[in-house]
Amino acid sequence: MPTLTLLRHAKSSWNDPVSRDFDRPLNARGRKAAVTMGRELRREGLAFDHVIASPATRVTETIDGFAQGFGETMAPAWDRRIYLASAATLIDVLHGLPADAASALMVGHNPGLEDLVLLLVPDTAGDALRAEVEIKYPTAAVATLEWEGGWADLREGGARLTRFVRPRDLDASLGPDGD
Repeated sequence: MPTLTLLRHAKSSWNDPVSRDFDRPLNARGRKAAVTMGRELRREGLAFDHVIASPATRVTETIDGFAQGFGETMAPAWDRRIYLASAATLIDVLHGLPADAASALMVGHNPGLEDLVLLLVPDTAGDALRAEVEIKYPTAAVATLEWEGGWADLREGGARLTRFVRPRDLDASLGPDGD
């Protein structure tokens, strides 16, 4: 049974004078949130045998902070298709993961990651985690999904959401401010 962990990039800076959205860096709160989320997933005992990520600056900086908190160097497969991708494109990327990858981390952007969770996890009454994702998938939040079969078997309504953690759940100073 594969495990997919989705990490949305941390809070980026809109005040940085970069010319392209792709080049936006993290702000101070985003850097702190990335480290915090890495520490939390290390504390929970997660491990990843495959990491795939958007090459956007805010994602590369998120991975750097996450790896610092997680205590391991990350060597992602950079995939430009993840940058601002739709849920359908993200599924295509995931279908291409190596068959022997048991636990993958995908680091990317919204609305694609949120849409992916909502597409893969059926809308059943009483699913509090899915309901939280539906309200908002904030920056640096992590969702973990599992399903029967392999990567090629990932399909609409076929997964279970087993974890949804937001930075504010771990540190109130990382709470919402309209992001």
